[in-house]
Amino acid sequence: MRSLTLAGLLACSIALPAHAQSIQSENGDPEGDFAIVGAAGTVTPDYEGSDDYRLSPVPGAAGRVGGIGFQLAGNRLSVDLMPDILESGWKLQAGPLAAVNFNRTSPKSIDQPEIAALGDVGTAIEVGGYIGIAKTAVVTSEYDRISLTLSYRHDVNGVHDSGVWTPTLSYLTPLSRKALVSVFVSADHVENAYADTYYSITPAGSVASGLPVYDADGGWKNWGMGLGGAYALSGDLTGGLLLVGGVGYRRLLGDFADSPVVGVGSADQWLGVAGLAYSF
Repeated sequence: MRSLTLAGLLACSIALPAHAQSIQSENGDPEGDFAIVGAAGTVTPDYEGSDDYRLSPVPGAAGRVGGIGFQLAGNRLSVDLMPDILESGWKLQAGPLAAVNFNRTSPKSIDQPEIAALGDVGTAIEVGGYIGIAKTAVVTSEYDRISLTLSYRHDVNGVHDSGVWTPTLSYLTPLSRKALVSVFVSADHVENAYADTYYSITPAGSVASGLPVYDADGGWKNWGMGLGGAYALSGDLTGGLLLVGGVGYRRLLGDFADSPVVGVGSADQWLGVAGLAYSF
């Protein structure tokens, strides 16, 4: 998966039935374990800023074990170490996260010859954490939830050797015992080294690709939004086979949208996911 926005979209989709499980546990055994596991086909741009797309499979999972929540969404894993529900439906969220950034790691998978000529960037391993707060019983029922989180991750593999801040606002609501939907908006703020690694063009890169020399500065890289959903094929979100899916949009900004890397592609990025999961 080449985008954390898509990871958010997959998380949005596959975590929906996990929320239903969580509600059931909170109404019964607050320490009850549960899990959702699945796989999906995703449609993503060849690289950040491409207007060519490809289909690839990704895994997904969400749940709680021993009072600790977890979520695997393609290239991202996060753990919630704050399981306690506060008064009036409020809940603190905090824990570690890790992501693998595959952006431009395989020139052979990039159809745009100018970008392929820039060569591979390397696989960045981004490690960090997040904090947030959520509240249930907000608008539609006692089971809907709104949450606000802020995450930070830093490359520890020496590829871009910099950090990414991501605020995210999400809302989910059940439509019935069989269906849930969720929406989210998020943005990425990156440091200068990230901008240089993925969006600048060095003199050597200009000679190899034919693109002009360009120096990108860090800042707000993009904003994005998505819609996800889950439907219980077995008739109940808290157990059995589920259909999950969603669609997302991301818009590159500023120096990133103006980069020649995006100039041969598009600043408008569309993402999609559809698959099956099993809740138990």
